[in-house]
Amino acid sequence: MFREMRRHRQILSIKECTDILARGTAGVLAVLGDNDYPYTVPLSYVHDSSRIIFHMAKSGHKLDAIKDHSKVSFCVIDQDQIVEEEYTTYFRSVIVFGKAKILEDTIEKRNAFEIFAEKYSPYDELGRKAEIDKLFNQTMIVVIDIEHMSGKEAIELKK
Repeated sequence: MFREMRRHRQILSIKECTDILARGTAGVLAVLGDNDYPYTVPLSYVHDSSRIIFHMAKSGHKLDAIKDHSKVSFCVIDQDQIVEEEYTTYFRSVIVFGKAKILEDTIEKRNAFEIFAEKYSPYDELGRKAEIDKLFNQTMIVVIDIEHMSGKEAIELKK
């Protein structure tokens, strides 16, 4: 169903991919947007086991695209170092493919919201819970259930 990577020597292991997703804070979501044009948007996220969690407003291009077509991809760049004298970059990135779903169940939504908030404010539990309570009804929580994941890095980093 998903293509194999051509450059086998540059493939990252699943553990390396999950480590990148765990330490990352921003990625780019790709959806099928208006008039079948790809629409990509950077966003904050959290990787939780076999899913990506993010939040969004209750209206907009991203929401409409996800409602119309749940298949998405999400990319996280871990490294992008220009090496001018070699005419290349030393890069490392991960791409996940999956289906995005808007959490409707209140308990599931709150749990995912708490996982998300804990990543970005790990030391202030009371403040975190107050902020979730304040924003809960005006925020959509979305999860991408990961169906396929691949990572790749510059061959120079494999040495």
